[in-house]
Amino acid sequence: MYLDSGVRTAVKVLVVGHFGVGKTTCIGSISEIEPLRTEEEITEASEGFDDLSGTPDKTTTTVAMDFGRLTISDEVVLYLFGTPGQERFKEMWEELSRGALGALVLVDPERLDESFPILDLVERFGLTYAIGVNHFDGTPGYPLAEVREALNLSADTPVVPCDVRDEQSSAHALITLVRHLLSLID
Repeated sequence: MYLDSGVRTAVKVLVVGHFGVGKTTCIGSISEIEPLRTEEEITEASEGFDDLSGTPDKTTTTVAMDFGRLTISDEVVLYLFGTPGQERFKEMWEELSRGALGALVLVDPERLDESFPILDLVERFGLTYAIGVNHFDGTPGYPLAEVREALNLSADTPVVPCDVRDEQSSAHALITLVRHLLSLID
């Protein structure tokens, strides 16, 4: 990604994570346009496929993708693509990952084990990533060093706290990813 003065650079970024971690909410909180959402009601057809135990109040799920846009400077515009979190929709990942420069991986610190298949996909598609540790009401805070260790992340992988319901917090997580991407081309 080279930035020339006066030239706007479009950067495709994925917002990924396991089922119910807050991908749709993140894009909705930060997008400067009305986000495109492909959410559908959760029905009996998802029984045996979607584990709702970690998100008992969840009534909808993304079935294709979410899309939003965020201008972060005069030169850089992020195009945000949210992936479905369920294993059964992983075919979408290959298509969505084409042309993406990186991924913001959202994790729920109380369900870190569900993040490993997501991290495997991100690495399989060769995406540079940062981790956003999403905060959920009523859950304790977790030290980022412990999350890093539990996920077995390299020391150079950014790990930041975030509350995807909050625009500033979501922006901070995405800017952390962009800075990480820029540091790799310097």
